[in-house]
Amino acid sequence: MSTPAETSAVVPTDDTAARADERDALVASIPGLPKVLLHDHLDGGLRPQTMVELAAEVGHQLPAADAEALGSWFYDAASSGTLPLYLETFDHTIAVMQTEEQLRRVARESAIDLAADGVVYAEQRYAPEQHLRNGLTLQQVVDAVQAGFAEGVAEAAAEGRSIRIGTLVTAMRHADRWDEIAELTLANRDNGVVGFDIAGAEDGFPPSRHISAFHTLRDASFPATVHAGEAAGYDSLAEAVHLAGAARIGHGVRLVEDISTDELGDKLGLLAHWVRDRRIPLELCPSSNLQTGGAPSIAEHPVTRLKRLGFAVTVNTDNRLQSRTSLSRELTLLVEQAGWTLDDLRDVAVTAASHTFLHQDERQSLIENVILPAYSAAARPGRHRA
Repeated sequence: MSTPAETSAVVPTDDTAARADERDALVASIPGLPKVLLHDHLDGGLRPQTMVELAAEVGHQLPAADAEALGSWFYDAASSGTLPLYLETFDHTIAVMQTEEQLRRVARESAIDLAADGVVYAEQRYAPEQHLRNGLTLQQVVDAVQAGFAEGVAEAAAEGRSIRIGTLVTAMRHADRWDEIAELTLANRDNGVVGFDIAGAEDGFPPSRHISAFHTLRDASFPATVHAGEAAGYDSLAEAVHLAGAARIGHGVRLVEDISTDELGDKLGLLAHWVRDRRIPLELCPSSNLQTGGAPSIAEHPVTRLKRLGFAVTVNTDNRLQSRTSLSRELTLLVEQAGWTLDDLRDVAVTAASHTFLHQDERQSLIENVILPAYSAAARPGRHRA
């Protein structure tokens, strides 16, 4: 016969096992759930095998000879703990994206890979100015990438997977082509380009360096997202929001520096209030932030705290190659290590869809016809409740 102490100990054990089963069932469902991805770099998502093949064609020396070893090298090199060293890995990806054929292949495979991961809408970004070494014009680069996306979308559809891709044209922060790239972006607003971005080394290269580019976009009623709050803090975020007029913030993980905690709870600073009150979305990228020193672990990543505080939080991949990740993996890590539930996954999917650079009617259709029905089906009684 069990003693009272032994009997009472059985309940939490059973409850823990039940919760583990629920979590495992939720994790198993993630790849099949429709997902929206807002922050994914085209030149950070190449297949390692594609890199090996393209590098051999152009004579580029890679740090590893086979695909598996190359994938490991990228992950290890990107896990340096600093953004500048992380960015050095792009020397190799960009080296094999210098012809129309290479760009089309990379874009096509990216669309196929995202669709296979259950992504139904993605906004992919890249900097055309980085692909001119072999004589392509900026417009030829854009046309090649758009052609590749179209091929990938069609191939995914033939395999029964639906995905739509909007392109974000990026200007490099350290270069002086922002105005030119802004004009290129606007010239392609009817060619699948839905937004503008600035990327690269954040610290020391604020939006105010070329604020005229953002004025051009604003005057043309065209949206921009700005990398901010990844490697630099308050001032970078403030410029992105107040000077550049960013419709979204790329990363934004360091916004938590404007949130303090005392015995009464969390207290938001002026900038944090501004971002939350105006529902400016944060394009958070958990695994990437761990690699660049933005968070110590998935469990402690600010994404969960910011979501609980009511910020417009989205979850993203940043660079699938460098982080050896997918959107399904990012969400899985949050379920396993940060206690996220199906409701959390639904919330970030709806938030991301609500803040795409599509028009409102298209956003609403995506939410009502694709996302919510799938999550409602996944929420059958007794399933996925942690």
